[in-house]
Amino acid sequence: MNIEINRINEEIKYNASDYIASVNEAYRYQIEQVVDNIVKNKDQRPVILLAGPSGSGKTTTAMMIEQMLDERGCETHVISMDNYFKPLSEEEKILSAQGKMDLESPDRIDKDLLNEQISEIENCRPVDIPNYCFATSSRKGSKMTLARKPGEMVIFEGIHALNPDVITVPEENLFKIYVSVRTRILCGDFLVHPSKVRLLRRMIRDSSFRKRSLRETMNMFRNVEIGAQKYIMPFKKRSDFDIDTFISYELSAYRDALLTELKKLSDIPELQDITSVLEMTAPLDRTLIPPESLICEFIGGGAFKY
Repeated sequence: MNIEINRINEEIKYNASDYIASVNEAYRYQIEQVVDNIVKNKDQRPVILLAGPSGSGKTTTAMMIEQMLDERGCETHVISMDNYFKPLSEEEKILSAQGKMDLESPDRIDKDLLNEQISEIENCRPVDIPNYCFATSSRKGSKMTLARKPGEMVIFEGIHALNPDVITVPEENLFKIYVSVRTRILCGDFLVHPSKVRLLRRMIRDSSFRKRSLRETMNMFRNVEIGAQKYIMPFKKRSDFDIDTFISYELSAYRDALLTELKKLSDIPELQDITSVLEMTAPLDRTLIPPESLICEFIGGGAFKY
């Protein structure tokens, strides 16, 4: 799907509040359609796998699915697959610091533990979910004990959730969901690829909450995207449901925070298209964005706890 930046600008200038509400409702409708299908078969398929590349909004989407299932009387739990990363040895920590380790590889996942616990959860047996600490690249005991009851559901959310080499339990017990930005933005005579929207999400989040410069985020994103092409994209067609997480007012929400710094990075060819599109984008008063919006995962102020 393509959308013209001029059309977005017209909607924002005419009535930004109404446009934001309609865009959020359209996104919510996508999720409701998925949830309605899940509820019909929840007893036979109690585990949901949700995957997507970096910046796809998978965490918020997982939480929204959880919320909607809860509202339908189906108690649901969300587990981040990040907690199943293997601890790094001292040698691996050195290699990681030197940029010589593939941090996107599915081999970083403790597959035996993950699949063992999925099987236990399916059978309503209690498991101690591991707690991975990114600051030390090690496990810090147990995050929680999860004991699924009959009729409850569990969402496993992570970049490798659809990889059949990672999740090896029988598929007939699983729902599989792929989420990412799928819409392209038409700006005059060029299209902005969905991956660039995900990059903008990373930039706004990293600059606001992780004290990273836009250049640092761009350098990291190159490796992240190489990993996505190798380890995530090949498996997206395995999903039962596909959710487009593009929020059409989001560029307007990022514009004022990013544009000045992006203009200083004219030496990076990959950034010229998103710099141009932000220059063409109408600004938006962020106070109009409700806390339930998916983009609050990146700009902050959201209703969900990340």
